[in-house]
Amino acid sequence: MKILIVNIKELIQIRENTVSKVSGTEMAILPTLKNAYLLIENDSIKAFGPMENCPNIDVETTIDATGKMVLPTWCDSHTHIVYAGNREQEFVDRINGLSYEEIANRGGGILNSAKKLNETSEDELYNQSKVRLEEIMKLGTGAVEIKSGYGLSVEGELKMLRVIQKLKVNYPIAIKATFLGAHAFPLEYKDNHKGYIDLIINEMIPQIAKEQLADFIDVFCESGYFSVEETEQIMEAGLQFGLIPKIHVNQFNAIGGIKAAVKYNALSVDHLEIMNPEDVEALKNTVTMPVALPSCSYFLSIPYTPAREMISKGLPLALATDFNPGSTPSGNMNFVVATACIKMKMTPEEAINAATINGAYAMGISETHGSITIGKKANVIITKPITSFYQLPYAFGSNLIDSVIIEGNVIL
Repeated sequence: MKILIVNIKELIQIRENTVSKVSGTEMAILPTLKNAYLLIENDSIKAFGPMENCPNIDVETTIDATGKMVLPTWCDSHTHIVYAGNREQEFVDRINGLSYEEIANRGGGILNSAKKLNETSEDELYNQSKVRLEEIMKLGTGAVEIKSGYGLSVEGELKMLRVIQKLKVNYPIAIKATFLGAHAFPLEYKDNHKGYIDLIINEMIPQIAKEQLADFIDVFCESGYFSVEETEQIMEAGLQFGLIPKIHVNQFNAIGGIKAAVKYNALSVDHLEIMNPEDVEALKNTVTMPVALPSCSYFLSIPYTPAREMISKGLPLALATDFNPGSTPSGNMNFVVATACIKMKMTPEEAINAATINGAYAMGISETHGSITIGKKANVIITKPITSFYQLPYAFGSNLIDSVIIEGNVIL
């Protein structure tokens, strides 16, 4: 199956060679080609270049992209889209003055989602989750990481991870699975943290590894949740079974979690709304990708990740949605990119790099995703006719996507 896209107004994020990530001042550089073509063969990018060099070949599908931009699909490296029900009432509670922490302390938050999930069958959980996956694919996401963490029991966590595996089999999109049993302490372990951590380490992790249900391990390292010491213990246990750390950290407080994550070569540290100079220094010259979740900040009315400070210090930065029922009930990466520009003062070039190349790095898929590079997966967004790619974040409330192709499949 060959697809030829012709008369592309501007082909965005072209890289002759695979780039694993971009950092600091490199984030402001976004290579493009005007009046271009792109050739897709099966699930991969076969060729691209100026229209004057467009090959005269027989293809099954030709798409005329006159006036339109083409760019890689978004790589969303942090989501929780496998969940049951919703938390609409908590949304109203926050409007009425309760904080996220206050809601959690009275049985809401993660524990509320855990209760609903454990009452929901695996089939029903899959049916609810696939609707969200299909939605984000149509919004231009071509690779996604999905976490567990609403089971908080052996069976509940395994159920979530099995649903993620089923989604991975049934949809033409790269999906990475993360085990987040350390999302919160269940009520029955509220005063027995050691008991729950022992359950994670001795029962959950070995079974997950045996069934090959996860790529990564995550911990919510935060005051009132998992301490730095507990986080290190869980990271170490996960690594023994080949689970690479990706850590929730610095959402509400800076308690030393970033330094600990770097110590264990975490692939990413996510949230980072509260950063101090020591945290920034700890991330320099490491393999760990900082990941910002601006739509979470928007929804909870909490600070935004200090992108300008971090980039000025030479750090890379990725963007992701945090799609979940409590703090970010949206998987729209277009809104994330726009919010990063509007609220975090990232340039459109930086934001697109953060949502493509750096997002792919934060999932360990830089070799196959994140840029228009020959041999990479044929994952592209074709916009509606627009004046420039600056219009993508500028017109933040408009749907500017005309078509989405994921692994050679026309999704939209």
